[in-house]
Amino acid sequence: MKQLLRLPAFYLSMPLLLTCGLTLLSYDLPPDYLQGILLLAVMAIAIFAFDAVAGIRLPRSTVFRHRDYVGTRDALIALLFAGLIVVFCLLDLTLFPIPLFSTPSSYANMEGGRDHIRHVSDMCWVLPPIGLLCARSKWLRVALVVAGLLFPVLVIDRNRIFAALFAMALVILFRRDDARPLPWKTVAVLAVGGAVVFSVLGILRSGTLDYVTLPFSDLYKASPQGVKWLLLYASAGPYNFGSILAKHYTDSHFLINQLVPMSGSIATAGTGIPLDAANINVGTEFFPFLMAFGPVGAVGSIIALYALLLWSVRRLQPTVPLFGWLIFLRVSYTCLMAPFAPQAFTWTNAGFIVLCLLMQLIAALLPNRRQGRPQHPYAHALSSVVPPSLP
Repeated sequence: MKQLLRLPAFYLSMPLLLTCGLTLLSYDLPPDYLQGILLLAVMAIAIFAFDAVAGIRLPRSTVFRHRDYVGTRDALIALLFAGLIVVFCLLDLTLFPIPLFSTPSSYANMEGGRDHIRHVSDMCWVLPPIGLLCARSKWLRVALVVAGLLFPVLVIDRNRIFAALFAMALVILFRRDDARPLPWKTVAVLAVGGAVVFSVLGILRSGTLDYVTLPFSDLYKASPQGVKWLLLYASAGPYNFGSILAKHYTDSHFLINQLVPMSGSIATAGTGIPLDAANINVGTEFFPFLMAFGPVGAVGSIIALYALLLWSVRRLQPTVPLFGWLIFLRVSYTCLMAPFAPQAFTWTNAGFIVLCLLMQLIAALLPNRRQGRPQHPYAHALSSVVPPSLP
C-alpha cells in the first residue's frame, strides 16, 4: 500500500475503477450503457499500466517528513493566505443566512454577491493542511483544522468537506515515520466521519431518495438510507456517462461555458440533456468532453487530466516545496472526484494553481533568515518556480 500511494495513477485510476464497480452493483444497467462504463475502466487500467512502465513516483515519505515548513517564508505567505480565507468564511456566515440553520435546501443560493465571496471561502479546504504543516502553535493548528472542517458543514458544501478530509489524510500518510505502519486508524476515522457527515447533509438538504427513478438493483434498494446516498453519489457519474454515450447525444455548449469565462451557465440541471433522472445530473469530469466530441473527446480529457497529475507530481521534486504540496493536493483531489463532476478543467481550479505559483514566487523574493549566505532574490525565485526534471 505504501508503494501505491507513491504511484500517480493511484489517484485517478483507483477512483474510476471503484466507481465503475459500484455502478455495476447499484443498477440493472441496459446493455448499451456498459460501453461507457467499459471505456472508463479501460482507460483507468491503461493509465495504471503506463505508470508501472514509466516509473514516475512521488517522493518517499522520508522526504515529506524531514521537510520543516514552520518559520519559513513559504509558511508565512501560506498563513497569510489562510487568514484571508478565514476572513471571507466569516463574511460568508455573517452577511448571508447560514444554510444549515436556515433553509438547508438553499445551500446553492448565491444571490446578493455571495458567489463572489464564495470564490474565496471555497478554498477553506486548504486550512487544515496549512495548519498541520505551517502552524507553530498548537492552538493555531487546531483552529485552522476546525475552521476548514466546520465551515463547509455550516454551508452544506459536501465537496469541500471531502477536499479538507482528503488533504488531511494525505498529509498524515506522507509525513509518517517509515518505521511505523500506515496510520490507518486515523485515516479510517476521517473516512467514516466524512461519510457520516455526507449522508446526514444529503438527507438534510435533499430529503429521501424515494423520488429518484433509476433502474436500481436489489442490492441498492436493500441498503440503508445513508448508504444509498453514498452509492448514488459514487455511481451517478459513470451511469450518466454511459447513458449519454449510448444515446449519442451531442452538445458543445456546456464545455464552452465551462472553459470560457462569462459565456454561460455550467449547470446541467433543468437543461435539454436527456438524463434518465433530471434531478441526478452529474456525469464525471469527462462528461462535457463526451457531449462535445464524443468518445474521442472523453479519452482525450482523461489523458489531459493524467498529464496534469504528472505535472503536479513534478512540482514536488526534489524537496517537496509547500506550494507544490498544495498544488498536488488540489490536483489529486480533482482526480479523485473525476468520476463525479467537473473540477479539474475549470477556471477556479486553474486560478488556485496560478495563485499557488504566485505565492511561491513572492515567498522566494522575501529575505531568507534560514539561509546563511545571501543569494540574488530573483535567481532564487526562478529556481523555486521552475521545477527540476524528473529522474
